[in-house]
Amino acid sequence: MSEVKESDRFECVIINVIDSLMWKGVVVEETRSGGRVYFGKVKQEGFSYGPGDTLYIGVKSLPYGIEEMKTEVSLYDADDRKLDWTFL
Repeated sequence: MSEVKESDRFECVIINVIDSLMWKGVVVEETRSGGRVYFGKVKQEGFSYGPGDTLYIGVKSLPYGIEEMKTEVSLYDADDRKLDWTFL
């Protein structure tokens, strides 16, 4: 198995978008593994995606574990603009 690099991007599909006053909550599913990730603080301005649209996730191992979290997962659009991030 090849090593995942920080510059790698994995295609995912939007499952759900939740609107709140300041943010959008976005649930995406990675197309190959079927794994889902929730991003809770996507800025509303400029976000015009909906269920079924394609975005990308990037994965970065943390140099040290924070409790059970060992990985930072970031959400990107097709222009490689970082939309949000979370720890897993």
